[in-house]
Amino acid sequence: MLTDSDLQAIWLTARLAAITTLILLLIGTPIAWWLARTRTWWKGPIGAVVALPLVLPPSVLGFYLLLAMGPHGPVGQLTQSLGLGTLPFTFWGLVVASVFYSLPFMVQPLQNAFESIGERPLEVAATLRASPFDTFFSVVLPLAKPGFITAGILTFAHTVGEFGVVLMIGGNIPGITRVASVQIYDHVEAMEYADAHRLAAVMLSFSFLVLLAMYVRRPKPAKGN
Repeated sequence: MLTDSDLQAIWLTARLAAITTLILLLIGTPIAWWLARTRTWWKGPIGAVVALPLVLPPSVLGFYLLLAMGPHGPVGQLTQSLGLGTLPFTFWGLVVASVFYSLPFMVQPLQNAFESIGERPLEVAATLRASPFDTFFSVVLPLAKPGFITAGILTFAHTVGEFGVVLMIGGNIPGITRVASVQIYDHVEAMEYADAHRLAAVMLSFSFLVLLAMYVRRPKPAKGN
């Protein structure tokens, strides 16, 4: 059976992943829409920045986020001036780090979904005198629904599996920053292999079910005439 600390870590991980996914839906949607529609030369550099966490070692990203959010960093000085203290080694520090680290897993599927819509539906909406706001919510969002489902699943699952960034920013504080991946590491470090196996099996099962759900819901390509 899972221990109380395991259940606490799982709950904290699920809460972190859910909050991160909701924030990235709000932040990533306009970024993905802009990347899909813009023709400016800024598209390349901004797209590269968004995709940077895919290739950047988690420890490097965590280190620079730690500097930025620390007491002498720009973010840390801002939060201290607002009376919020510093973000490292807090739950909300984990949220901020997770938003940066999981950003490409939200933006890239949405960008691909928006680009696959094409110009025709938008032109039809324009001929009906629909405003850009109405066009986005009445035409784009329904057509991009599979992309939103994929982006949400990938972002949630990726946040659940974080380790390096979480350890750099949050450390290992029970009930505050000790997520499931760190809990498994603690079990292994203490040579509690049975406990590590049970928790790792839960994470493995979750990852499989997430990927299964994503592939099952993937639309089948239309057959040619």
